[in-house]
Amino acid sequence: MMYLVLGLVIFFGTHLFSAYRSREPGKDLRVKMGEGPYMGLYSLLSLAGFALIIWGYGAARPAPILYMPPAFLAHINLLLMAFAMIFLAAAYLPTGHIKKAVKHPMLLAVKIWAFGHLLANGELNSVLLFGSFLAYGVLDRIAVKKRGDNGPGPDAAVNVVGDVGAVVVGLGVYAAILLWLIGTAAERAGLHEQLRPGSRKRRAYSRLFLARLVLTVEQCKAAAADLADAIGPLDQWVANDHAVLLAE
Repeated sequence: MMYLVLGLVIFFGTHLFSAYRSREPGKDLRVKMGEGPYMGLYSLLSLAGFALIIWGYGAARPAPILYMPPAFLAHINLLLMAFAMIFLAAAYLPTGHIKKAVKHPMLLAVKIWAFGHLLANGELNSVLLFGSFLAYGVLDRIAVKKRGDNGPGPDAAVNVVGDVGAVVVGLGVYAAILLWLIGTAAERAGLHEQLRPGSRKRRAYSRLFLARLVLTVEQCKAAAADLADAIGPLDQWVANDHAVLLAE
């Protein structure tokens, strides 16, 4: 856990310093050091902090459980991640309606990503990691607003290609990530061992694809069952209310 905390302090300390540093003439450290040295030191500290975060997060497992999220929050997290990826893609594409409306789509993507994972993960290392990203997203948004950076102005030209590209790229990347995660989980569960195509080359490709498909179907079944359980009591409540109304 110590490496995770140290990585978070270095990574976000560097980013927050850069966000809140003085921009006044004669006081801006970036100007005093020069663009190259400043960005070199900034990048070095950021990479060191990020490496410690990755190492520390894995090393902290198993971590104490602070809370046990209900299963449906994991499904909400999956939905939120789709929006996060769209906003992230919008940050790097021409200004469209999405980018103009949310001002800073990358920061919004970070906040949605962190919030969604906080909903679905209650382990101490997860709460520290995603809580830090959420706090950073909020603080950095305050910093850019104070600097007068409000994103694309009201007169900025809007290109619908940016919106279409954000949706296509965002959802495409998200689908690829899901397939990779599902494939990894399927391999760990041993599902790929049940699928043996004829040739060695086909086995390498088909096992992963079919295992991912099998696991996706199983997850959809579980989600549908959870949804049915959640809707069941609502149907009963509606029926009871209807009976009461008829009795009156």
